[in-house]
Amino acid sequence: MILNRQKKVRLVARSLAQFLREIQRELKIENADVSVAFVSDTEMAAWNQAYRKKTGPTDVLSFPALTQKELDVSLIPHSKSARTRHREWARHGAPEAAVLGDIAIAPETARRYAKTNGRSLQNELRILMLHGVLHLMGYDHESDNGEMDRIEHKLRRRLGLE
Repeated sequence: MILNRQKKVRLVARSLAQFLREIQRELKIENADVSVAFVSDTEMAAWNQAYRKKTGPTDVLSFPALTQKELDVSLIPHSKSARTRHREWARHGAPEAAVLGDIAIAPETARRYAKTNGRSLQNELRILMLHGVLHLMGYDHESDNGEMDRIEHKLRRRLGLE
């Protein structure tokens, strides 16, 4: 589901919803419920402060429906890593009606990053959606020794983002 809760950056919700479905197909999580909300920099800054204790807006935040421990226990018993869970989902698909969680993206911030990185806004938003979904699946680039980055770059190529 795509929700546009901001007014400063024009978005094509239908195209973004279609891309979210592509991500879910590629990751074999078509059954999973994922919501993406596009929010203002002001709203994102408030959430960034509340949840990460960081000042100012960020481009993307992910809010998993389950904790890492709950993901490991309830979705794939005895799984210790996002990679193991991802492999299992690739073989069998996500559990029926699994709720992965919500992603918040700040298009104003994304537009600035897109310009800095030499990308279109549309590509930047898609990259952020992919990044957010990987976080919802349990990947964490801050603690996984590059595992999430490797998977994300592979998926970017497959999805035509690089």
